[in-house]
Amino acid sequence: MKTKLTKKFYMRISLVIALLLWLIMTLLDVLQVLAFRSDVDLGISSIVPVLIIDFFFVFVVVYYRLRITKLESTDFIDYLWRVFAIGLVATLVSLAIGLFNSSIADSALANNPFLEEVLYSIRFGMVSVFLISTFTVWKKLILYQKSKRLVIWWNVFEGVILLSIFYNLTGDELQTSILFKILFGVITLMALILSANLKWVAYLNFKQKWKSILLILLIAIYLGYFFTSIYVPGEETMDQLKSIDNLFIISLFVFLLFYSIFSLLVILFNLPTSSVFEKKMEEAINFQRLSQSIQQGENENQIFDILLTSSMSAVYADAGWLEIERNKQGTEESEIRRKNLSPTNRLEVVEQIKGSKQKYVLKNPLSKATEQDQTLIVFKKSNFRSVLIVPLIIQEKVAGHMYLLNELSDGFNKEMINIINTFASQASISIENFRLLGEALENERYKKELNIAKKVQRALLPANLDHDSCFQIHAFTQAADEVGGDYYDTFKLSDHRFVVVIGDVSGKGTSAAFHMSQMKGIFQSLVQLDLSPDQFLIKANKALSGCLEKTSFITLSYFVIDTEQSSVEYSRAGHCPTLYYSSQNSSAEFLENKGLGLGILRNDNFKNYVFVNKMTFQKDDVIVLYTDGISEASNHTGEEFGYDRMKKILTDNAKFDAVSIQKTFINKLFEFCEDKNLNDDYTMVVIKFK
Repeated sequence: MKTKLTKKFYMRISLVIALLLWLIMTLLDVLQVLAFRSDVDLGISSIVPVLIIDFFFVFVVVYYRLRITKLESTDFIDYLWRVFAIGLVATLVSLAIGLFNSSIADSALANNPFLEEVLYSIRFGMVSVFLISTFTVWKKLILYQKSKRLVIWWNVFEGVILLSIFYNLTGDELQTSILFKILFGVITLMALILSANLKWVAYLNFKQKWKSILLILLIAIYLGYFFTSIYVPGEETMDQLKSIDNLFIISLFVFLLFYSIFSLLVILFNLPTSSVFEKKMEEAINFQRLSQSIQQGENENQIFDILLTSSMSAVYADAGWLEIERNKQGTEESEIRRKNLSPTNRLEVVEQIKGSKQKYVLKNPLSKATEQDQTLIVFKKSNFRSVLIVPLIIQEKVAGHMYLLNELSDGFNKEMINIINTFASQASISIENFRLLGEALENERYKKELNIAKKVQRALLPANLDHDSCFQIHAFTQAADEVGGDYYDTFKLSDHRFVVVIGDVSGKGTSAAFHMSQMKGIFQSLVQLDLSPDQFLIKANKALSGCLEKTSFITLSYFVIDTEQSSVEYSRAGHCPTLYYSSQNSSAEFLENKGLGLGILRNDNFKNYVFVNKMTFQKDDVIVLYTDGISEASNHTGEEFGYDRMKKILTDNAKFDAVSIQKTFINKLFEFCEDKNLNDDYTMVVIKFK
């Protein structure tokens, strides 16, 4: 908050100083004209007006740099609109001045030198503001998704541009100065190179690209208009260029014009592919909607509606319907869900399908029976010239068909059919999952068994963690579902040697909880053999390979703490990097040693992916073990809790005991997630050495 207030203050100060300098500049111009007409020496050095103009540029630059830094939006149209609005105001003011000059052409005010100076100063100020504001916006666009090299290029370029403000202090004539030609050549070359950075264009949709073309075209027109209006043009182009006497203004005109032209060309070349890209994005979003329909709490009818709407949109179908088989009171009935089609027209199409001889059969990969093949039918005489029939297979049975109609005889190509096949397959899977879930939720015994499983799982986790007086240890766990797959445990090898382990089973729910119990048994069996961390992981992988499902695996971190030697030996099997705070350095870092999850590689080659690491600890050092549910937890905007936030929390709270550190972490986590439902299990073990 303090930083924002400071920026606002500096913005206002910069704006006020720039306005004062402009007024002084205008007043000096008028006084110089008056002195010249009166043949009076004002006694003002010629360098003073030059410095006033230069510092006017400087403070306008400072104002717009602060203003554009305050904007965090990624709405590129909004940036272009701001430039357009400033240019429009400047243009209207310039046109108003032109109309005013025309209206007084025959009056006593015509050719009045004082009035001409004031009007020129107004126009010059407005154009300068437009050029500088456009320059800062172009900077924001160029540095979108910046690289280190690009930042260096820009900083050098911007430095040269800003230094050119004071070039007029040299007193050189631009048209004859060697230095001017060198500087102008360097600026032009760098402007051309930087103008090729247009990554932001790729993030515009089709509509936004047309808006961008219009806005940038108008900005380019503004630039051309101001170039001819602020300076008096000669009969030839070279005469016009010779009348320009400010390297800073020339550089801005060149750079802004280059970037405007490059942007226009790139956007125009991207237009033909934009609609195709957006179509693919829409298909991906629709597929995601189908795949996530259960998590979003949608019922079976809503899934069917999503399927029909998404499929019609994906293949440009003009109409369609779903025919779903329902079992009501022991009899089969068909439920019809139509879109853009009347009941009468549907029956007409059904009759045409029955009598059609032009059928092209395309194999549905979900089906093994020939009668369930996907069929494409072409009609000779009908409002709808082609129809695509797709079976909906749920639990290996045909639960209905989807009919997509097109007014063209070749309305469906192979790519469209593949898309529809994918949509239908995903919808079938979602509905199957929905039905299975519904049956499970309706079963009261299932709920009771889940509660029992939850109590059993809690009993599998240690109530007391082994330790001695040399370190504190505290743990926290919370499952996303009734049961979870996170695991932690300790074991006392001797009076001064302790094992600490933390693991995370892939997936969540009952299957993850079952595999977690298997990991508990393996740990308790192997840890008593007093194995080194790498040998423990190798033997644990071998044991788990015979009982884990092929699609499941377990990540694990295994620590052996020796309080007599003040050392820690550890190995990592694909688990989250350990967060370690060093009291000596007063900083936190992640120990990102290598390792492969248990059960991923189920042969002797696993030993090649296990590594042992050793370190010593000192008083007040802290180790934080956690599962990815914490680091990857997200809030309502989709932002993750993240490693940087975890490092800061530990650094700020390392002075407290293990219990306080753990509670602070979890409180910050829940505050960040805004009481959002858990997406994954949360588990954390905090160790602080005393």
